[in-house]
Amino acid sequence: MSWLFLGIAIIFEVAVGISAGKAQGFTKLWWTVSTLVSGAIATFFLSLALLTFDVGVGYALWTSLSGVGIVIVGALFLSQQLTWRKFAGIAVVIGGVVGLNLSAAA
Repeated sequence: MSWLFLGIAIIFEVAVGISAGKAQGFTKLWWTVSTLVSGAIATFFLSLALLTFDVGVGYALWTSLSGVGIVIVGALFLSQQLTWRKFAGIAVVIGGVVGLNLSAAA
């Protein structure tokens, strides 16, 4: 169940990243509201996931996978370029996530 909670937290954290970008320094009311509400929901589900995960590992998974998600959503829906350097960065992040996950299981 903690993986489900972590997945939900990641989805809402991606929404935070997208909303915060659209809020333009919190000058756009509804994007600001979306940022704050999504952030609260993401944090709530992260706290549920951290009942099972080690705090360091769970937080690292959350932030890393959320960052990758934001880059992918930006490329797919916001016309942001996905360069080979971004691909390389994503690969490094995924490698680190796998390494953290394997170290937590040992």
